[in-house]
Amino acid sequence: MSGADNVVWLGTPAFPEAARPALADTRLRANLRRATGTIRDKRLAVAAELDDWEELRERAAAVKRRTLRHLDHHLLRLEKAVTAAGGTVHWAADAAEANRIVTHLVEATGEREVVKVKSMATQEIGLNEALADAGIRAYETDLAELIVQLGGDRPSHILVPAIHRGRSEIREIFLREMGEWGRPAPDGLGDDPRDLAEAARLHLREKFLRCKVAVSGANFAAADTGTVVVVESEGNGRMCLTLPQTLITVMGIEKVLPSFADLDVFLQLLPRSSTGERMNPYTSLWTGVTEGDGPTDFHLVLLDNGRTATLADEVGRQTLSCIRCSACLNVCPVYERTGGHAYGSVYPGPIGAVLTPQLVGVENAASLPFASTLCGACYDACPVKINIPEVLVHLRAEAVEAKRRSRLLPTAEALAMTAAGSVMSSPKRLAAAQRLAALGARLVARNGRIGALPGPLARWSATRDTPAPPRESLRAWWRRTKTATEGQGRTTAEEEGSR
Repeated sequence: MSGADNVVWLGTPAFPEAARPALADTRLRANLRRATGTIRDKRLAVAAELDDWEELRERAAAVKRRTLRHLDHHLLRLEKAVTAAGGTVHWAADAAEANRIVTHLVEATGEREVVKVKSMATQEIGLNEALADAGIRAYETDLAELIVQLGGDRPSHILVPAIHRGRSEIREIFLREMGEWGRPAPDGLGDDPRDLAEAARLHLREKFLRCKVAVSGANFAAADTGTVVVVESEGNGRMCLTLPQTLITVMGIEKVLPSFADLDVFLQLLPRSSTGERMNPYTSLWTGVTEGDGPTDFHLVLLDNGRTATLADEVGRQTLSCIRCSACLNVCPVYERTGGHAYGSVYPGPIGAVLTPQLVGVENAASLPFASTLCGACYDACPVKINIPEVLVHLRAEAVEAKRRSRLLPTAEALAMTAAGSVMSSPKRLAAAQRLAALGARLVARNGRIGALPGPLARWSATRDTPAPPRESLRAWWRRTKTATEGQGRTTAEEEGSR
């Protein structure tokens, strides 16, 4: 499968069509409003505790900009450091190559199952599906990812993938599916969060103790020391990173930082921006392999999969600074009303609307840059100051251009814009068009409003009130009143002269 096949869920409709059923789902919207509002309020509270919050954001943005300018240099430094520490580095140009590498590494151990730490990169490349095709079963160990996996579902949020599920739904999933994947849910399981968490803990415990291979992503990696970092809140990651004999980490190439010291700023920003905590309950750092401590075999797979192409875009490359905190999702009015599935991508919300089109080509996700009000709330919330509205506008222009190039004949929209440009470039043509529009509108208006507009314009009037244009345009009013005023001025001057 190609990178585009994996990042974008094939067969899903464009955002406007996918969003329509989500907007009608009142339970989904209530779940989203409650969850995003809670996380948003916690983030604001803990960020306000730091007097230098804005300085931290500036510093993080500067580190990311410098790193991306010299990304090749820092990746080679990382490879050298990881190798010196006893690890093995693999380079994957796309999803297919990354999946082949991981599959071969697992097969070399003789094992047929792996435990996984929550990882956006492995979701991006479709690793679970690739392993399944090779007869290897991957077990998600993050609670929310477990819910999604057991339910045959897709994640809808970067931080809390099962945000669209309520407690009663989770209970039903556990009762129905846990036995098919391992230890069944306890008899009489209720929907109290503590009971659900305990059922998941018991279900996963045997897998932690049995599996000899683990797969993880990475939040950061320090180029100078070769240290890889995973932050999480449940402890499942710590179990996967320490108990198995073999650890395979799949990391996007943009996650590298120049030095271990750079972690200082990011480990202050990430937990506050993602979970609203001062620090993550579990922050795991490891450097290669250490005898008698943790896995004896460590592999780091450095994933490109469209990132180099994104790096070449002077406007869009800032998207690679993303640290996957999900702060932009929690403040986005569009995401709050549609959820993540409407984006048809592993990466939902504002960051997905700019990242996905760049990774797969804007022609393969042309509707996503338009899934925004351009209100700028995402830019204000982003801990690394990615100007998402700027990138959205940039990608909208690219989407229109890509659509134009793909057609032999111009679209109706293109013809309409050409006609509008011709009319608006001529004062006489614009005045004539205004007069005709006002006349036509008055013929169909009722009580100062126009009902359904004809033809393609009906899509506009179906969701908006369309006021009838005034009887007189600004241009005509100005000409009339200016002439009257000048005439009055001359009369007054003549009267003064006669006196």
